[in-house]
Amino acid sequence: MALYAAYARNLDPREMFIRAPHSPQQGTGWLDDWRLTFGGDHWDGALVTLVEHPGSQVFLCLYDLATEDEPLLDEWEGMTIDLYSKIRVRVRTRDGNPLVWLYVLNDYEGGLPSATYLGAIADAAEACGAPHSYVQELRNRPCDSNEPLL
Repeated sequence: MALYAAYARNLDPREMFIRAPHSPQQGTGWLDDWRLTFGGDHWDGALVTLVEHPGSQVFLCLYDLATEDEPLLDEWEGMTIDLYSKIRVRVRTRDGNPLVWLYVLNDYEGGLPSATYLGAIADAAEACGAPHSYVQELRNRPCDSNEPLL
């Protein structure tokens, strides 16, 4: 098993259970000197990613990713179409600084996420127990409020 760090919709344990049912949550932590941002020009606005940024931090939910769940999660995250790549980073937890892997977007930074997408990320952070101030910061980020109705 490998330690996986979720930072967007996979923060929500219910969502993660659907995507990786054999992978138990192992707690939470912070990725220091990185920030959450959005990039690319995709079908429903910019997509979430992380970029290095001294002094910033990103709230994470850690999962012990089972071998049988990894291909499913890779497909869900768009690795099979080269949308995201995996990187390994050290994170800060109450128990130390484990090495984890996470997904980053293979595209430029810039653009706005849809309001629905940003709201889902904020809801997931709240479900995982992110601090209220972190969730509010997500909810107050600029977004594309002119998204098409489904």
